[in-house]
Amino acid sequence: MAIHYQCRHCGKHVGRLDQNSLTAEQLGFHELSAEDRQTMIEYDKQGEIHVKTICEDCHEALERNPDYYALHSFIQ
Repeated sequence: MAIHYQCRHCGKHVGRLDQNSLTAEQLGFHELSAEDRQTMIEYDKQGEIHVKTICEDCHEALERNPDYYALHSFIQ
C-alpha cells in the first residue's frame, strides 16, 4: 500500500510513502476532524491512499495573499 501526497491547489505531486505498517496516528490523520479526513484523504481500488495537501509554492502564495483562502482555486 502506498500513500500519495498531492497538492490540492495545483495538482503537483508532493511525495509518496511505500510503507505498509504506518498507522493513522503515525501519519497524523487522527489530528484531523472527520470532515477534514473526508475531504483530504481518498482510497483507491488498489487500497492506496491519496492525501490532498499543499505544496511549498502554493503555501507561499497563500501566505503572501491570505484572501486566496476564500477562493476554491487560485491557480490560473
